[in-house]
Amino acid sequence: MRLSVMVSAFVCLCTVVVGIAAPPVQDEDVRGAFLTSRPKEKTSTSGARKPSRRRPKTTATATTNKPAEKKDTSSAGSSGPTSTSSSSKPVNLPRMGLGLTLFMRDSNGLALRTDPNHVFRRGDRIRILLETNSDGYLYIFNTTNDGPPVMIYPDAQLDEAGNYIQAHVPFEIPSSLSAEERLRWFAFDEMAGTERVFFVFTREPLSGIPIEDDLIALCRDSAEKCPVKPVGEVWAGIEKEMHEPLKLHKAERYGSAETDAEQQATTRGLGLATNDPQPSVVMMASSPRSTLVATLELIHK
Repeated sequence: MRLSVMVSAFVCLCTVVVGIAAPPVQDEDVRGAFLTSRPKEKTSTSGARKPSRRRPKTTATATTNKPAEKKDTSSAGSSGPTSTSSSSKPVNLPRMGLGLTLFMRDSNGLALRTDPNHVFRRGDRIRILLETNSDGYLYIFNTTNDGPPVMIYPDAQLDEAGNYIQAHVPFEIPSSLSAEERLRWFAFDEMAGTERVFFVFTREPLSGIPIEDDLIALCRDSAEKCPVKPVGEVWAGIEKEMHEPLKLHKAERYGSAETDAEQQATTRGLGLATNDPQPSVVMMASSPRSTLVATLELIHK
């Protein structure tokens, strides 16, 4: 079994178990703290469209105008440690949070909320809906049987290779807007193995990891370097963040279908409101930080 890293073949997964490298602490206050930053009312649908995943111009300009920080933030293709090291603890910033909802395709094609500890079988199909409590950058990496990490998002063929995420504007993987039905879901195959998917959410882009035009050029000019396989100090910095404590809160009810509000928010780039459905799992950093790393462990039975 292997988790495909090509956009055109996002179709292999296994049993899903929520797992965090640093054991999470179940905390009743986490969900409330995460939802506090949601707007009270739904964002206007007038002229709404799928948001750009490219860095906002103001962010890019600010980065360029800071020579002392250029090595860490402005060159997505440079080598070196991440720009958000574990020693970086922002002051007066909210704790970073990531909400996750796992959907499973039923026999009628509907997306149903599913317990991440559900035991999946061959032929089952799932989709993951992510939500953050602040603006930032989302990276998704995969390892197979403890093998080398591979970046599956951002991707040179998706979203102009961007990975900028807006607060409370949901992001789904794979996308329900894919041209073919088979590309809208991860599918469980017959191959046994252990997969881990790492969701890395940062306030600023990671150095040493190409995104946007750098990633597109890399994949165009050096196909053997795509998908990107982070190594050395880059991956070591991410691994270090995995051991930072997280607080977690899980929902107890599953089985309901994805709502129209969630579907529209995902496909049209609308922010979820306070009264919209909540993530099944919410993970928050224990203290203000610049990076949050959450892990899904995928085991095929």
